[in-house]
Amino acid sequence: MTSRLILGKDVSEEIYLELRARIAALKERGVVPGLAVVLVGDDPASQVYVRKKGEMCESLGMHSVTVRMPGDISQEALMAKVEELNRDPSVHGFLVQLPLPSHLDEEQVINSISPDKDVDCFHPANVGRMLIGNPDFLPATPAGVQQMLVRSGIETKGKHVVVVGRSNIVGKPMAALMIQKGAGADSTVTVVHSRTKNLPEITRQADILVVAIGKPRFVTADMVKEGAVVIDVGTNRVDDPSKPSGSRLVGDVDFEAVKEKASAITPVPGGVGPMTICMLMANAVKAAERASEARI
Repeated sequence: MTSRLILGKDVSEEIYLELRARIAALKERGVVPGLAVVLVGDDPASQVYVRKKGEMCESLGMHSVTVRMPGDISQEALMAKVEELNRDPSVHGFLVQLPLPSHLDEEQVINSISPDKDVDCFHPANVGRMLIGNPDFLPATPAGVQQMLVRSGIETKGKHVVVVGRSNIVGKPMAALMIQKGAGADSTVTVVHSRTKNLPEITRQADILVVAIGKPRFVTADMVKEGAVVIDVGTNRVDDPSKPSGSRLVGDVDFEAVKEKASAITPVPGGVGPMTICMLMANAVKAAERASEARI
């Protein structure tokens, strides 16, 4: 079997086309969607991610703000910045890039972000709304995975979706999205994780397997049913002496082996990755639309 590649670049370009039209409509009403990112410290991966967010904002014609703060900043100073962004009318959505340095209280920071501007969908109010099926925002990576399925014509209704991993960022919200009523959902969902017994036995039952466990090539071919759709959310750097950098990116799925069994699969890099920033932009535009309507 030759599996079909599901590429985040293709799906995101389709969504960006729609977003550009919505942004143009907002600008006609005098509103420029604004997204701010708070970056604490100098974590290299976070810096790259934040730079890409800023570049995409510029490309779409949005207002972009990057707030850089030292790694030894106090909790009080960070909270003051969050409150400032909560009040700034030019910033429709913002996020504090995680992880934060260990001396800072992430939960307190997340809880202090206004739910109306919480484009990461980490605030308990937004998580709760998502769970009951009445969301304001959807978390970017799981929403991106759902869009990849929908826009690739993959049927989810009545399908068995197995999610590997139970993080608050991917695993839990992914399960919450797929179990809802409606397009791109209506699935039967099982979540497996590091404490699951007979994990391969369960993953082999999946019509759609979403893997976000943070272990390179964790899912092997014998864990996948013939013809399953495999979505690899993992990003792991492994040693590779043949590369100038000495390393390369691989997913949580053994891609070369699993692609021989899957009907469709996402590569790493190039699969889910581009969707995260895309859906973050979609949340920022939605926040701007809601703020604009509230002013009328």
